[in-house]
Amino acid sequence: MGPDLEVIQIRPGESFATSSHGYPYHTVRWHFHPEFELHLVAATSGRYFVGDFIGEFEPGNLVLTGPNLPHNWISDVPAGQRVPLRCRIIQFGEGFIAGAVQAFPELEGLSPLLDLSRRGVLFGKETSRGVAPLMEEIMQAHGVRRIELFMMILGLLSRERAKRVLASESYLPDPSGYMSAGINQALAYIRENLTQPFHEGDLAAIAGQSTGAFSRAFRRHTGMSLLQYVKRLRINLACQILMSEEQATISQICFEVGFNNLSNFNRQFLAEKGMPPSQFRRLLAANIATARAA
Repeated sequence: MGPDLEVIQIRPGESFATSSHGYPYHTVRWHFHPEFELHLVAATSGRYFVGDFIGEFEPGNLVLTGPNLPHNWISDVPAGQRVPLRCRIIQFGEGFIAGAVQAFPELEGLSPLLDLSRRGVLFGKETSRGVAPLMEEIMQAHGVRRIELFMMILGLLSRERAKRVLASESYLPDPSGYMSAGINQALAYIRENLTQPFHEGDLAAIAGQSTGAFSRAFRRHTGMSLLQYVKRLRINLACQILMSEEQATISQICFEVGFNNLSNFNRQFLAEKGMPPSQFRRLLAANIATARAA
């Protein structure tokens, strides 16, 4: 069975994504994504899969996977039992790290590690112990402290001397092959046509499934309904426009991102972000003004 594509949401105003979750959890499956991922197991033991590698993990297992490298961690937990915190994760794109290296030439020293991560890299216990409190803090960090912690983590990873490369040298991820799966083709269609009108039946046809089967598969794959998924992506796009296009009106942004009703857009934005778009823009402007005054 081919791996599923996981769509990573890096929020507007942030350079990388951080998350933590328990077990079982909807993203725990054989999957891949274009982003690098640093994965630290906080609790449970079990078996993990990275490319063509299979191994046993325990708390403290720290692995860096590269773009499009399939992976999964399966915990040995009795049926019906739930673990509140199984792992902490940092995900970042190739474009972000390439830009950072261009801005700070000293980061070029990360290149060998990032190249190895395309086969998966397991770090030693000493490095894991040093990274663990930083990853715990970065989950709640904001602003400059977030970047500071990220760089500290990269520094510890780059100095690791006992790292182990996981997948075999001949293993080559093939995202174009993975994308042949119907649900992944539908996800790709959503990304490419996010601001255009489309219906669940259209996506079901792309996936080669009935509408009911597609709806169930989509919820299993993403953890949410199609309506919730598209709404979240469109609201995130609206945030990006609010942050980058000062002259665009709220009404213009509403229709630009794919909503066809301004009151519904305001209501959905409030539900997703905890404030209406007008307040989001005001707070952003106040933050910028404060930073300039400082």
